[in-house]
Formats: sequence, structure tokens, C-alpha cells
Amino acid sequence: MHPTTRSNTAAAVAAFLLALSLAQPAAAHDDDDAANWTQYHRTSNAWRYSPLDQITTRNVKQLKPVWIHQPGDITSGLVSTPLVKDGVLYYVGPNNNVFALDGATGKPLWHYQPKLAAVASESFYASLGRSLTMGHGRIYLGTLDGRFVAIDDKTGKEVWSTQLTDLKKCFGCLFSSSPVLAGDVLIGGTTGGDQAQRGKIYAVNALTGAKMWTFDTIRDDPASWPGDTGEVAGGGAWMPGTYDAASDTFFIGTSNAAPDFYGDGRKGDNLYTASLLALDPKTGKLKWHRQEIPHDTFDYDSTYEALLLKKDGKDVVVHLNKSGFVFVMDKADGKLENVWPLSQTYNFVKTIDPKTGELIGRREMPVGKETLLCPYLLGTRSYNAGAYNPKTKLWYTNAMEVCQNVIPAKQETSGMGIASLYLGVDKLEAVPPPDRPAEGRLDARDPLTGKLKWSVKYPVPGLGSVLTTGGGLVFNGDPQGFVHAYDADTGAELWKFQTGSGIRGGIVSYAVNGKQYIAVPSGWGSLAPGFMASAFPAVKQLTGGAAMVVFALE
Repeated sequence: MHPTTRSNTAAAVAAFLLALSLAQPAAAHDDDDAANWTQYHRTSNAWRYSPLDQITTRNVKQLKPVWIHQPGDITSGLVSTPLVKDGVLYYVGPNNNVFALDGATGKPLWHYQPKLAAVASESFYASLGRSLTMGHGRIYLGTLDGRFVAIDDKTGKEVWSTQLTDLKKCFGCLFSSSPVLAGDVLIGGTTGGDQAQRGKIYAVNALTGAKMWTFDTIRDDPASWPGDTGEVAGGGAWMPGTYDAASDTFFIGTSNAAPDFYGDGRKGDNLYTASLLALDPKTGKLKWHRQEIPHDTFDYDSTYEALLLKKDGKDVVVHLNKSGFVFVMDKADGKLENVWPLSQTYNFVKTIDPKTGELIGRREMPVGKETLLCPYLLGTRSYNAGAYNPKTKLWYTNAMEVCQNVIPAKQETSGMGIASLYLGVDKLEAVPPPDRPAEGRLDARDPLTGKLKWSVKYPVPGLGSVLTTGGGLVFNGDPQGFVHAYDADTGAELWKFQTGSGIRGGIVSYAVNGKQYIAVPSGWGSLAPGFMASAFPAVKQLTGGAAMVVFALE
């Protein structure tokens, strides 16, 4: 069967388009480019949905590995999502190593690595690379020493490089994710929200690398940041944003305020931390913002994907906060439509008002005293994205129930090193919730209401991004190294395969010459394992690695 099979009858086509129009946002994303995966989430609506349907619930058991590529560096595992265009697969491995491979065979076409400044290896985030961006015949990379770089997608040769930050002066100001295209503008934010720095979002001309504008995620306002607290306030935007061409808006979420858990020195709402921003991509002007956690003292970033959907005919953004609450808001102005909890064990609030966003019954954490806080600093879900299927109208996302014991404390910034964290704690320990074991799961939910359709439990939470397909499948990886295929309607497991190391990156699907492939970045790593080990001791026995493992039908 061809991977983009359509009905030959006009009636079926009309029915298909009608159903699709009800499920999709204002800017339609059809099957015309089904063979490719050219953005971090494949499309700017952040669905992580591939329309390819050659691999189905009936034949998925016949999936076999067809090629494997190893980057040769396993320092932080493999945390990226590959891109695919016209039969070529691109991905970034540890330490900004970028590869172009034949998508059908895995044959290397080129390899690029920037010459990184020595200071990059001293950073707390050294070696991490979460994404690439493509367009204008180039592959775009955010570097670990504070640059945006353009690479020729055919030759692997560097086209231009623009230095944007100085790590010796701004310790967390590097790019662990790639900047994202908004037409001819390339936009991305710095990483170190947990460090004593002032985070920013940068834009450059995608064709030339010339600097265009800078957005300060720390609002210049003494009511928001008293005294000089804004200079060491964290912030930044460390995950890729998304560009919505229909409204000419760039959506990007910001990180927590710093120090993470000690808020006494930064009384105020601490804008624009823990916020979803809607920016004009040409000027950097703020169209609107939704601060999900005002005066964040819980380390609840707002950096996750902005899912674009329809609700009662209105274009909405569905946005998960690290706290485990999902905010449904009007795409045009950020006005709330609903708020619902993905977390089952949260205690940082009693609830969040679904109409106003007010944190009701907010938990106070006295300085110098231990408090049990749920969820913990990795969140109800880490940064790994969920996936939305327009056929089932379900959103598939990993989740976990973990808490932490916290003792907030004042922390001085003088004498901090480049790898020092500005957490504001004397104690920070991940622990199980008080009434159940620490556990993970994959949920299938209505993204607008949170209604649960099905759920699969994991002994150690899944930390890879989910894929869903036109073949009625959901693919998810686990930390033990298995990639699983589930029935998108029922959650029944139909297939699994051991890839050799835990899965932390993004699974994608693409086609070459009419044949559908599933690409799985295998390689346990990143900073998460160290933070979760006390709640999940099995993590200590997991093996590292880095390999792109690609599957197809026999």
C-alpha cells in the first residue's frame, strides 16, 4: 500500500476533508508532505503526527531494523529528534555533531561539528543537543558556545556563524536547542534558567546570520523584579518554539525563575518566566503572554510544546506546564478556555481556576524547613513532547507521579562557577508520592478536557517524545531501551523492540521511494537520570549509548 493512500471517489475525499477541517487548526496541515519530517514536531501545530499509513495495526508486528547509525559519542545519550527531507535524514548527536544520512540505507552523506570554544565543555549543559532546524537549503544549529550556525544541507559546509552570547560572562547562555524558522527569521532562546543569569531570546536573519532583535525574558520592571534580582533571575527559553504562519506568530515558552525554590529575594510576579509568549517574529514585539506560574518557586517551566487545535470552532493553544496542569487558551490573545490536571498527585496548589488561571490554595515552602512538593523538578512530564492524532482526536503523552523533599534556602551568587546551579535549596530529593509508588505512564487523553481514554503504566517513566501515525499507531520509547507500538484507539501493545539503550529523543516516521520508516533515537542520557535516581533506583543500572535505529516492514 502506498504510504499516502487516498480514496479515489469524490465523496470519500469530501468526507475526509470535512473531518480534517473539524480536527485541524486554521492553517491546515495536509498529507502533501507526508514523506518528510522537516520540523521538530513535523508540523507547526506541534502534533508529532505522521499521515503515513503503510505500517498499520495489522502489520506492525513485521517491523524489523533495517539500518543503524552511531554518532561515535555517547556523552549525553541521544536526546534529539531527527529531520527528514527528500530521502535524507539529519540529526544532531552529543557535542553538536551533525550528520546527514541516506534515509533508506543509513549511508553517511556528511558530518559537521563546529569548533566549539573551550569554555563550552565547562558548562553544566555541556554536550546536550536537542534539535535541528531546516529551511532555505540549510540546516540550522544552536551551539553549546552561544552561536547560531547555518550549514549547507547538501555539502555539510558551514555557511555562516553568529556569536550571540558570552559564556564567560553569562554562564547558562548557550543553545541546547536549535533556533526555529519564522519565514526568513531564525529565533531561539538560551538554556540556563537554573543559573544566576538573565535569559534572552534572539533573532537573526536566516539567510545572512545578521542580528535582528533580542527579547529579554526578564521584564524590566521593579514591581516584577525588585532591586537587581533580575540580573540573576534565570529565565530563557531552552526548547524550540513554533511558528504559526496563519497568524504570523511565534510561540515559545520560558523557563523558571532563579533561584528556583527561594523566592523571598525576588518578590513579585517575575515576568516573563514560566510563561508562554506570543511574539511578532519580525520585530520581537510581544503580542500576548500567559504566565502560568506567577512568582514561580517550584521550578515549573513553561517551555513545552504549543499544540494548536480547534475548540468549538475557535483556534486554541493547548500547553502543558511542568507543574502537570494543561492550559487551553485562545490562540489570538491567550485568554483561558480551560485548565486541567495531567498530574494525579500535585500538592503545590489545591487547584488552578480554569477561567482565570489563579493558583488556588498555593503551597508555601518556609525557608529552612522541609516541605514535600509534588510534582518534582522534572515535572509531571519532562520536555519530551506528546503527539496528537487527528483521526482519534486524542493526545498521547508520557506522565509521571514523583514528588520531592525541599528545604528552601538563601544562596549567594558571588563566587559561582560556570557549572554552578542557582537553586536556592539546602535539600532537594526526589521521593515517591505519599500514597503510591513513584511511577510513569503513557496516557491517551482529550487534549481540550483531559478526559482519559486509556493509559499504560511504566516502572520508570518514559522520557522520549511520542509519535502517532495515520496507520492507527502510537510509538513510545522507555528508559530500558524498548520502543513500543500501541493501538491508538485502545492502547493495546502490538509490538516492541529492544534498541540497546534507553530512549530520550524523538521518534519520527518518513518515507523513501514509497516505503515507510520509523526512526528511533536510542541512547539514554541527558541531565534527567541524576535527578530522578532517588525515586527510581533502577535508573542507576541503565546503560548509556547513542544510535539511530531505523525500522521498516519486512
